[in-house]
Amino acid sequence: MTTQDFFATTAKGMEELLAAELQGLGITVAAPETGGVRFSGDLAACYRANLWLRTSNRVLIPLAVFACETPQQLYDGVRTIPWNQHLTPAMTLAVDANLRDSFSTHSGWLALKTKDAIVDTIRDQCGRRPNVDPHNPDLRINVHLVKNRCTVSLDSSGASLDRRGYRTERNEAPLRETLAAALVELSGWDGTIPLVDPMCGSGTILIEAALKASHHAPGLFREQFGFQRWPNFDDKLWKPLLKEAREAIIDTLPAPLLGFDVAPQALEMARNNSERAGTGRMISFARADIRALKLPEPPGILLFNPPYGARMGELETLKPFYKEIGDVMKQRCKGYTAYLFTGNPELAKVVGLKASRRIVLFNGPIECRLLKYELY
Repeated sequence: MTTQDFFATTAKGMEELLAAELQGLGITVAAPETGGVRFSGDLAACYRANLWLRTSNRVLIPLAVFACETPQQLYDGVRTIPWNQHLTPAMTLAVDANLRDSFSTHSGWLALKTKDAIVDTIRDQCGRRPNVDPHNPDLRINVHLVKNRCTVSLDSSGASLDRRGYRTERNEAPLRETLAAALVELSGWDGTIPLVDPMCGSGTILIEAALKASHHAPGLFREQFGFQRWPNFDDKLWKPLLKEAREAIIDTLPAPLLGFDVAPQALEMARNNSERAGTGRMISFARADIRALKLPEPPGILLFNPPYGARMGELETLKPFYKEIGDVMKQRCKGYTAYLFTGNPELAKVVGLKASRRIVLFNGPIECRLLKYELY
């Protein structure tokens, strides 16, 4: 089968984790880049990556890279791509665009101009133009313009891979599934010791941990990937990968996963999400304030994402809460290793413990830290 290049995207700071994931799947990886990892393989590698990757947002297939300093160069460059190999007049398409440091400053214009070049090419070749469907297209195309250099790719994933499908209920500021999976991976938790989230919210961190430990491919929740609607989709290649993934799942874990929260509504969401994810029997949720935290015998891992004052005026209100977190860790969590994820360095100082490790990650546009504390 033909080998080609791919690019798996991820949030800034998670590139090394994604590269390790790809290597763990037996996929040949190039050096990680800002925002993703390049890899090579056949169509099966593309299918497997979409099915199994926990920290990637999309798997792209680059079609062309060209200098692009004017609207005409964009149009002409896109038209050089043999679109009839990927798109028919009966199919629908959508174009996602992002750009920086280039002649154009409007992503909407970039997407529109790219779409025009694609549909004009199909019309010239087939006599009809395909329609645009921004919400549920048969073919999603990604155009990336940086420093007047344009990359046009097919999006094999369709909807973003972080949308697993189990989290139909969420709280006000939910952690993306991919970021939650990254936190679990960075904590080093492997399923053999207890994992506790003292402020579990809608349960995303614990659910992602349980999915990883039970060898449950996150893509199994998806009804469909983008590549399944392409003309060259190979169902005979895809079905064995699905069968392999389903047979890999284990039903029980050797150590408990515990989630606590003070809000009954959050706990109900967490339980419902966990049931949809098939992890209901693996995670125990209970109502408890952090001051009443009761942990299994150490060793174990605390991993949590407390609020960090994204809105004006919240910083001073949260400082006593963070001091309380530090006091509880010192007094009630000896023998554990704690990981606290926060987007506010001022609040992290109030914890009153020295972090043994600080890992930079991004929660959307917010630069955050995953802080590691050894609790003796």
